[in-house]
Amino acid sequence: MCQLLGMSANAPTDICFSWTGLMFRGGQTGPHKDGWGIAFYEGKGLREFRDPNPSATSEIARFISQYPIKSRTVISHIRQANVGDISLENTHPFIRELGGYYWCFAHNGQLKSYQDLPLGRFRPVGETDSEHAFCWLLEDVASGCNDFASLECLGGRLYQNCLELTSRGVFNMLFTNSEYLFAYCSTKLYWITRQAPFGCASLEDGEIRVNFEEHTNPTDKVTMIVTEPLTVDEEWRQMRPGELIAFRDGAVAARWYEEGAVKPAET
Repeated sequence: MCQLLGMSANAPTDICFSWTGLMFRGGQTGPHKDGWGIAFYEGKGLREFRDPNPSATSEIARFISQYPIKSRTVISHIRQANVGDISLENTHPFIRELGGYYWCFAHNGQLKSYQDLPLGRFRPVGETDSEHAFCWLLEDVASGCNDFASLECLGGRLYQNCLELTSRGVFNMLFTNSEYLFAYCSTKLYWITRQAPFGCASLEDGEIRVNFEEHTNPTDKVTMIVTEPLTVDEEWRQMRPGELIAFRDGAVAARWYEEGAVKPAET
């Protein structure tokens, strides 16, 4: 199954340490060798890298692990193909423009009968169930939300549609317009918030250790969302199946679980 990585931060932050751990899983310590992609928001702009080759041996991926691109919102994905050929157009994350925002999406899982989901102005370029689902989700946002910065509208519609997609298979996803980073758990997702006092962490997939205190300010807050924990000496929180969390500036903005319920923000 594919691997997801997301980041929400309250200040521009690089993702070199976490990306290095994920990169190793793309054909070295894991079987996810069918392509990779990563998208960095810079304000409303978007810097994107994708490659249908294994991340563990990709020179582009290696460059990203060593070049500290600063961002407040990041989505990344390494692929183990199940629907669609191994090709650039089938490589996540997928991106579309709507209402003056770049929207970005990545999916872990496999859906049945996804071709039944009606499409409008947004159309898949590739062959994956993931991109079809993204186009369907974005069409619903376009038709149902007058304010694309409204957490209540975005989260409510996403939550109901994620329940529908989960009824068709496994649907773990990351979805953002740069303002909010939404994470939905169908089967398995973990997250961690790093803030002062900062400590040290060691990668699960490589002999690399970092002292975050040396690379942060006391006011920094950074949340990472992953399919599997990337470090061996930190306490990651596991999302519950059927839960949607919206992150903003490194903090939890809202949660949805149980039918239609919006829960207060938690840190």
